[in-house]
Amino acid sequence: MADDTILETRGLTKEFKGFVAVNGVALSVKRGTIHALIGPNGAGKTTCFNLLTHFLTPTRGQIFFNGQEITGSRPSTIARRGLVRSFQISAVFPHLTVLENVRIALQRKTGHSYDFWRAERTLTALNARALELIDAVGLNGFSATPAVELAYGRKRALEIATTLALDPEMMLLDEPTAGMTHSDVDRIAALIKKVAANRTVLMVEHNLSVVSTLSDHITVLARGEILAQGDYAAVSKNADVIQAYLGAGHA
Repeated sequence: MADDTILETRGLTKEFKGFVAVNGVALSVKRGTIHALIGPNGAGKTTCFNLLTHFLTPTRGQIFFNGQEITGSRPSTIARRGLVRSFQISAVFPHLTVLENVRIALQRKTGHSYDFWRAERTLTALNARALELIDAVGLNGFSATPAVELAYGRKRALEIATTLALDPEMMLLDEPTAGMTHSDVDRIAALIKKVAANRTVLMVEHNLSVVSTLSDHITVLARGEILAQGDYAAVSKNADVIQAYLGAGHA
């Protein structure tokens, strides 16, 4: 595993009762880059994400993070190592405020996960860092707003803030702009570029405009296998990719 490679998989495979969802994937993500994982619906992208963070256990294959094998590790152990993911469906506490959501995420890093009964003065000690993160994702002015009242794009920004609270070395973002308006897409794309300045990002993304703008490297999956890899210019001209992905009307 090269020193500039932060994440690598070898022969990563997941079978579900005879159906092969991910088949022998050899993924290599370079440190400090934005790497996009794209492909048509059913290509195995989210399954691959779930395998990397062990929300699913691989049938076969190995996963390495920072040169250490993490195959078989618990999701919480992988997160503590610095590999943290967001979810396609927003995963925030809807009836807690923006500040409270980020503060809970900061508690996870201290080892006091979801300890709602700690003294208020102990929790307020986390406020300064929570407000820094809220400002970093463009939510200053919304700290007292319940998450349920946020517009969809701002809710996704809050989710990125809670992910950043764990101080990840590498972030896995699952369709961060899905279901957004054009203005929200632009805002979240700018946010991803900002937070990637000092960390590595691997993202599943359907919006090819976002992929072309942000990505240093792209891996295309089709039917659970790697179809092509390279920068956007190379991948977008690949005949197999055009047939399997672009030509299928997925954007």
